[in-house]
Amino acid sequence: MTDLAFEFAPVGIALLDQRVIQRCNQQFAETFGGDSSSYVGLPIAELYPSREDFQRIGDRLRQPDAQSGHYNDERIMRRRNGDLFWCRVRGRSLTPEHHFRSGVWSFADISDDRPVVSLTPRERDVAILTCRGLSAKEIGAELNLSYRTIETHRAHLLVKFSARKLPELVAKLTGMPL
Repeated sequence: MTDLAFEFAPVGIALLDQRVIQRCNQQFAETFGGDSSSYVGLPIAELYPSREDFQRIGDRLRQPDAQSGHYNDERIMRRRNGDLFWCRVRGRSLTPEHHFRSGVWSFADISDDRPVVSLTPRERDVAILTCRGLSAKEIGAELNLSYRTIETHRAHLLVKFSARKLPELVAKLTGMPL
């Protein structure tokens, strides 16, 4: 029964070891494209928009607030055909003292709820932290940038998402109805 629950779960699930896919279910393969056997041994980095995004997420997992062994966020991922999409990612390390040794990760395609807009890696960071409710000063402190730089990135996001004000931007980023 456990294998059936894994294989037919309504969300994509992957077992990772050192950030390399060891096993994944059917929904994971449907989300990213292809069949589940084609993902065995594939570095998860292949499904990120860029090497920089992969590195940034890895760095975030090493932060003190991620030391619990649990992680979740919403980010842009890349399908096998190159298309980008919004994805809700949740993970749990089976070895919290060594985050990347072994873990179970879920991936849910949420692109129907929000548009995929071409963003720079920094704009993605600012967008994610804005959706978490952080102020420009708090985001600046987390990203080691001035709050004025954060405001500039937010201004670019407002234009790209055709939003007039910050609450409208957050609604568009999170897929909430206006």
